[in-house]
Parts: sequence; structure tokens; C-alpha cells
Amino acid sequence: MSKAFTKETETDDEDELPPDDPAPLPPGTKNYMTPAGFKRLWDERDHLVRKERPKIVEIVSWAAGNGDRSENGDYLYGKKRLREIDRRLRFLTKRLEVAEVVDPKRQQGLKQVFFGATVTYANERDEELTVTLVGIDEADMERGQISWISPVARALMKAKVGDTVEVKTPLGPESLEVLEIAYRIPPEAE
Repeated sequence: MSKAFTKETETDDEDELPPDDPAPLPPGTKNYMTPAGFKRLWDERDHLVRKERPKIVEIVSWAAGNGDRSENGDYLYGKKRLREIDRRLRFLTKRLEVAEVVDPKRQQGLKQVFFGATVTYANERDEELTVTLVGIDEADMERGQISWISPVARALMKAKVGDTVEVKTPLGPESLEVLEIAYRIPPEAE
């Protein structure tokens, strides 16, 4: 029988949604996060709970009152959007529940690379790069923020200024020389 003559259920759409946990934590690791990263996730969760979800619920309620729901675009889209919001809320709630906030204010004076460090290093091509080791949910390469579990961050972990570390890349091992280590307090955290 043609798909045109079969009834689609709401569960059909759920298969198209992304998985619940797009960046799973490696087993046995903590969900380290900076205060700014924790605040961003908390604010996103708060926005979804207080603003976006109630607005979509109102639209779905209005659309449900218009009669035939099988061809009601507002109703179908609203229900799909509610599932997306609820999935994101579950993800954010799980991540926030297990978050361990590491405040850079308390790490001043450290001479080794740990979570929250801003590290300047030189690679084998004599390129100087500066990265900050942040939580999995905060990583943003455009801003120079890499996840603390990334290969580069793991190679830099516990290194001191002047140390040369080796990172495994798809093209083979590469040496990185640590030039500077700082624990900067982001402007939004002051």
C-alpha cells in the first residue's frame, strides 16, 4: 500500500529528531563547567521553560480547538516543536544536575595546565595558537574555547611553560610547545 494511504502517527516524527544527548560525557568523567558556561545553560533552560514552551502550548491549544488536527499545520508543527523543546529541556536538566563548576578566580597562580586555563602554544609549523580549556557544552573554536576532553586539551593537561607535549592527529603525532599559561577571569564572571 502506498504511504499516501497510511496514517502517520506522532511517533513517526520522533524518529527524525536528533538524539537526546548530542555530546555524551565519557564514562567516569565529571561535567566540568565554567561559571559563565553554567549560566548560559541555565539561562537557556529558563528561557525555554518560562517563555518559549508556554507560547507553543498556547498555540497548540488554540490550534486543537480549530477542529481536524490531522491537517492542521499549526497543531502538527506545535506538537513537534514541543517535543523538541522537551527533549532539549531534559538534556539541559541532566547536564546542569551533574555539572561541577570550576571558578577561574580560585585557580590564580597555578603553574600547570588544568581546566579553565588559557594556553598559548606553538605547533610544528611555528604557528602560535591560544586556547581556553572549557566544558564540553561550552566549546567554541571561533572564540578559542576547546573542550577539556579534546585531544589537544588532554595533551596540554598538567604541562608547564616550556614543556613540549605530543598530540595525536589524523596525520600523525604533532609536538606542541607550551609558551604561556594563564587563568583569566572572563569579563562576564567579574
